[in-house]
Amino acid sequence: MTRLKILSYPDPMLSQTCRLVTTFDDELRTLADDLLETMRAAPGVGITAAHVGTLLRLTVIELSPEDGVRIYANPEVLVSSNETMRHMEGSVSMPGLTDEVERPKTIRFRYQDLGGNTHEEDADGFLAIGIQHEIDQLDGIFWLKRLSRLKRDRLVKKWEKAARG
Repeated sequence: MTRLKILSYPDPMLSQTCRLVTTFDDELRTLADDLLETMRAAPGVGITAAHVGTLLRLTVIELSPEDGVRIYANPEVLVSSNETMRHMEGSVSMPGLTDEVERPKTIRFRYQDLGGNTHEEDADGFLAIGIQHEIDQLDGIFWLKRLSRLKRDRLVKKWEKAARG
């Protein structure tokens, strides 16, 4: 496994929509392995190919060692609950900064595994939040866009100040 370079906010690649994964081969499996290595080193609980400059709809999530690694190609939310929950979110592309985001508490989603097989699953709580967060990134929606303008501006100023040293 190789540790890849993570793009830093506000890199324009983080605002791009990723294209569908159409080839399920060793190259895709290697990318998934490299994403896992990169995410663990960041550290983070989720990462997309977009975070490392590859505009493919591929994400790796590992909420905890007990939950194990989840790899999703071409994930999409099919149904979202009306019930929402708030959770602290951040990004491997903006380490050290987090804020509370409100999202649907439960979802039904579809994805493909690394063999190209299609699956549908239900997710709730932290997993549902993580999947929605990563799908947003695959759609070019950086998590800050889910915050109020005031909160977003405050975090961007903190980020810029930290970047200046």
